[in-house]
Amino acid sequence: MLTGPTAVGKGTVEAAMLAKHPEVWVSVSATTRAPRPGEVDGVNYWFLDDDEFLARQARGEFLETAVVHGMARYGTPLAPVREHLAANTPTLLEIDLHGARRVKERAKELGLDVVYVFIAPPSFDELKRRLAGRGTETPAQQARRLETAKVELAAEPEFDVTIVNNTVDEAADALWKVIADEYGLD
Repeated sequence: MLTGPTAVGKGTVEAAMLAKHPEVWVSVSATTRAPRPGEVDGVNYWFLDDDEFLARQARGEFLETAVVHGMARYGTPLAPVREHLAANTPTLLEIDLHGARRVKERAKELGLDVVYVFIAPPSFDELKRRLAGRGTETPAQQARRLETAKVELAAEPEFDVTIVNNTVDEAADALWKVIADEYGLD
């Protein structure tokens, strides 16, 4: 499972690792938010209406769930995770800190063996630079995200492995090494 603060490059590191190791299966989350332009159901997310999401949640079909920004529900479907783990398929979940904590609780209940990986920035100043460089948030949104990032960075000791994202390729290789070691791969 992969977690880290906003703008640390989780998705970029994941994509670089997958380009070299497409055998890794990445869990697709479910959400109640509307698809954004170009998003495909079952590829980017499983898009569910609120009633279907809540029904699946009540049946225990999610490994973890969250309400994000007080609006949309998100969850990690449990069945595909179990299926891929049972088949010994290298499996990756990219989840925020709150979701990671819920996965830890639930994984113990379900007897799932999970390695928790934290992607960290080289420094807080570098994280600020990367966030500003994205150009996707207003200064106020950036300030909010950086406050959240401070909380997320403080949680690093909760994880089994920390990978510092100095460069995407180095971090991607380090992530693959964690996965390969877990699955006994080269």
